[in-house]
Amino acid sequence: MPDDTETSFAPLYSRVMLKISGEALMGDLGFGLHPPTVERIAREVKTVHDLGVEICMVIGGGNIFRGLQGSAQGMERTTADYMGMLATVMNALAMQSALESIGVFTRVISAITMNEVAEPYIRRRAVRHLEKKRVCIFAAGTGNPYFTTDTAATLRANEMNCEAIFKGTKVDGVYDKDPKKHADAKRYQTITYDEVLAQHLGVMDASAIALARENELPIIVFSLDEPGGFRGILAGQGTYTRVS
Repeated sequence: MPDDTETSFAPLYSRVMLKISGEALMGDLGFGLHPPTVERIAREVKTVHDLGVEICMVIGGGNIFRGLQGSAQGMERTTADYMGMLATVMNALAMQSALESIGVFTRVISAITMNEVAEPYIRRRAVRHLEKKRVCIFAAGTGNPYFTTDTAATLRANEMNCEAIFKGTKVDGVYDKDPKKHADAKRYQTITYDEVLAQHLGVMDASAIALARENELPIIVFSLDEPGGFRGILAGQGTYTRVS
C-alpha cells in the first residue's frame, strides 16, 4: 500500500535554493557555531533531499564576521568583505560535515579558489552535481566585495535554474513590522517584489530583490525553527510568505 503521508508531501518544486543566515547556526550562542543547531538544520535539509528535491544552499557568515560591521569599525571595506566571504566557507564546511554524517552527499563550491577545502565554481559542474542528487553549498558569496550573500544566493539560484529561493529565518514570514517588538504586526501571505522594496521590509537586500524580480524567481520566507517546516512548505503547507 502507498504511504498516504508521503503522497500528501509531494513537493511543488524539483530544484530549490535554501538561503540561511550565519546567525541561524549560532543557536543560543552569541557568536560562532552551535553544533546541535547545525545538525538540526542538516536533518531538515535531509527530509527534503529524501523527497528527491535537488538542493542548493548559501549560508551567510554573520555568526563569525560581517563585512559591513568590520567596515563600520574602521576596517577597509574590501578587506572586511573578503573576511566575511571566508567566514561563509567555514559555515559551509560545518554544514557539509553535518549533512554527510547523516548520509547526504554534498559539495562545497567556493567563488574564491581554495582547492584544498572546496571546489572552484564552475556552473556546468555544479549543475551536474545537482543532477546526481548532491547538495551544493555555494560559499564565498559572489567572490566580489560589496555584494551580500543574499545577492549571491539569488545569482546562484538563477544560474542553477532553481524554481524558488527558500529564505529560512527566525520568523514565519514577512511582517509589516518586527513581530518580536510589536504584538500587532501583520504577516503577509503574499507580497510583490516592488512592495518589499517600497516598504523597506528587509527580506533581502535591494540588489537581491531586483535580481529575483527581473528573473521572476519567487522567494519563500519561512521559519527554520519550526521542525519539519522546510519539508511542509515545499508541499504548500505550513506558514510562510511568498514574494513574487
